[in-house]
Amino acid sequence: MGGQKFQYDESGSTFFYFLTSFLALVLIPCTYYFWPAAVNEEEQEKEQCEVVLRKYAKLKKPEKWKGLQKATQRMIIAAGWALMAYLVYKLQQFDYEYANFDPYDILGVSVGSSIAEIKKAYRKLSLIYHPDKPTGDERKFMKLNKAYLTLTDDDARHNYERYGHPDGPGATHFGIALPSWIIEKENSLWVLGLYGLVFMIALPTVVAIWWYRSSKFSNDQVLLDTTQLYYYFVHKTPHMVFKRALMVLAASLEFEKGHNPEIVERPTDNIELPQLIKQLPNLGEKNKERPLCFAYSIKARSLLHAHLSRMKLPEDTLDQDRLYIVKCCPILIQEMVTCVSQLIMLAHAGRISRLPSLDTIEACMKLSPHIVQAMWDSNRNPLMQLPHVTEETLRAFVSKRRPIRTIEQLLSLTPNERNHILRQFIEEEYNDIMVVCRKMPHIDMDINYEVVDDDDNVVFTAGAIVTVTVNLTRRPLGDKFEDVPHEIPHQKPEVLPVEEQQATKTNSGWKKPQKKVNKSKSKAQQPQKKKGQGTKKEEGHQDEKKEKSKKNKIGNAAMLQDRVEDLVPEEKVGDYTDEEESASHSDESVAEEADTESHRDDKNTVDDDDEWEKFQKGLTKREKALEGKSKISHSVHCPYFPEDKQEHWWTYVCDRKKHMLITAPYQITNLVDQEEVQLKFTAPQKPGIYTYQVCLRSDSYIGFDQVQDIKLDVKEAREIPTEHPQWQECSSDEEDDDDNDLGKDDGEESEYTTDEEVTDESDEE
Repeated sequence: MGGQKFQYDESGSTFFYFLTSFLALVLIPCTYYFWPAAVNEEEQEKEQCEVVLRKYAKLKKPEKWKGLQKATQRMIIAAGWALMAYLVYKLQQFDYEYANFDPYDILGVSVGSSIAEIKKAYRKLSLIYHPDKPTGDERKFMKLNKAYLTLTDDDARHNYERYGHPDGPGATHFGIALPSWIIEKENSLWVLGLYGLVFMIALPTVVAIWWYRSSKFSNDQVLLDTTQLYYYFVHKTPHMVFKRALMVLAASLEFEKGHNPEIVERPTDNIELPQLIKQLPNLGEKNKERPLCFAYSIKARSLLHAHLSRMKLPEDTLDQDRLYIVKCCPILIQEMVTCVSQLIMLAHAGRISRLPSLDTIEACMKLSPHIVQAMWDSNRNPLMQLPHVTEETLRAFVSKRRPIRTIEQLLSLTPNERNHILRQFIEEEYNDIMVVCRKMPHIDMDINYEVVDDDDNVVFTAGAIVTVTVNLTRRPLGDKFEDVPHEIPHQKPEVLPVEEQQATKTNSGWKKPQKKVNKSKSKAQQPQKKKGQGTKKEEGHQDEKKEKSKKNKIGNAAMLQDRVEDLVPEEKVGDYTDEEESASHSDESVAEEADTESHRDDKNTVDDDDEWEKFQKGLTKREKALEGKSKISHSVHCPYFPEDKQEHWWTYVCDRKKHMLITAPYQITNLVDQEEVQLKFTAPQKPGIYTYQVCLRSDSYIGFDQVQDIKLDVKEAREIPTEHPQWQECSSDEEDDDDNDLGKDDGEESEYTTDEEVTDESDEE
């Protein structure tokens, strides 16, 4: 193209633009992802008890390298931002010099000066800024020359006065934002070598390493070899108990140095591990199954046994390995639960012969809360999760007079009774126990099951898709007992008569039936309150309908009275004849029909509102699905767990009688206040009444699981009509029309017949 020039950057201004934009593209995402997040220690101290704070303080000591890593990241990012600030400053200087070119100001002369004055000023300044002089400045001397040429040349001066630049409109220049030394002949070998090193060696190597590492992991960053290991052992032992599941978990390849370079093998393991194994009963170190008999598996298993027994280990060696193994367990357990559920679904589909039992998947789920809280499955007392509570201090809770077995029972006590039970703890320990008790979760589980997108969604036919909607509402356990009086129903000796009090002292078994009755009453009263609270809208609709019907009846009665007064004289208003009574009854029937029509209209409006609510819920669910699944809910009180654990839950539908899993477990990771989960399964093919259980299990706490029964009255499947009823009506109408036409042809003359046709028929006769 004529009049165009392509040139490299000689002054370096455009190269600075390229370098600044490239640095911004790299620096902004690196700052967002790699800048270490600051921990607010004041809020952490307010929210956590003293035991958890000691855990965090202990974990900071052995991980000094993490502090050095964070400091290095901050220094590199800060240096990058400092370099970017310098580049922006240089660009501003270039822009200022380019935009503010004034030859009169550079030479120090006024506008309209003669050529002699301009030459005199140029000579004077050139003696100062010439590069050969001691006070010389090459950049200022170049600007001085440009200003002198602009004012002494008539064309350049005319262009400056008209276009603001001595070159005038000129040709279009296209600059390449690279310095000119790149195309110089003596530097060509270095430039070519750098290009080949970056784009032909370094970049393909980085992509290959990333692909090789990512191909070995699943979506949850679990090794695919570990997943295959879980499939093998679950298929081999379909009825797996807790200790067997723990043994399989310890055989995960994440704990083997060949698959995980973060695993540390020390010479001291040969001395410390045998001593630890001797202290652990029922470890199963003589098992000959591969890889359960490997050294890494035995080490991980022994450390998990020591963790569940809350044993003290050497801090610098085995305890560091225990912390790393325990930290990896929640993700591995979730992968194990997923593997078991997939095998169960494949067995239902008939693709595999062995069906893993429901006990297997529940044993895998039990691993998570017991490892997080460092408790064996045999010790199921939830009070052991509280700080400062040990097996020795636990005896005060299970006394014969006041048996406290759950955290909820402990909070329901009066302050005096609670102080009496916790009298063996000092004031600081007592405060820690109460802080943790009030933070424990209380889940209200509301279940609704129906057949979605069906005319009658309450009728369950054989083979229909049943949708179980589980609404979960979480609140702290302390909020439940804020407004409730601190009393226990079965601990009121002053209410009983004196004779019954003496009987309770002599006969301890007399008190047990009373506890059951009181508990059943309290349980029976709770759902009634919930139902009453949940049906306020329905009661309001019913009250409005009753008021409307009353108004309609009053209006109809007034109209009837006016008609009677108009038709019958005042003397005979009280004496009705049979005809008048029949007329009044007909009017009442008309009023009732009007009431039924209004009732139908109200029903239609309610149905429209329900459909609109379902549509809005569907939109919110789609938005949540697009946003992604959050994994932040509430921090768990777990002093024996090495990191901050978030509170997660599993929910699923099962059949306890047949020991079958009906739906795959759904993991809830974002239950902050309220969450809704939908579980879908196919109804049985045979009609009958079926009872299923909707289970809610915690992966962090013990004793907070819930189970609710649902009953399905499965009916026979509806027969699919071979022909649509509208089609049958149309065909019958057509047949009737054909018959009528035939009748007309036989006995009657059609209005469209001609005279010739009639004569022909008469001739034939």
